[in-house]
Amino acid sequence: MKKIAMCLALASVTLLSPLQAQTSVDMARITCAQYLAMSPSDSSVFSAWMSGWFNQKKGYVFVDLNAYARNVASVKAWCATNPTQTVMAGLERSTAGQ
Repeated sequence: MKKIAMCLALASVTLLSPLQAQTSVDMARITCAQYLAMSPSDSSVFSAWMSGWFNQKKGYVFVDLNAYARNVASVKAWCATNPTQTVMAGLERSTAGQ
């Protein structure tokens, strides 16, 4: 009887705990306007993800924090003049000849 009570208690705690939704984001579809409207925290995470993705794509295996800061500022400046473009499209154009 104790085992049944313990299992029921465990099941009720598990079922009543808050559920966390999984979210999927297509990073290639984020527009410049959406990027610039992000909270500082979200913008920071997005910038770091995009930087890591592009650095991996180019085969870079080092981190230059000064270059990272310059690149983020450059992307934000480009996005300010191209709000309907995707951030990914701008980054691909900027690295096309490299």
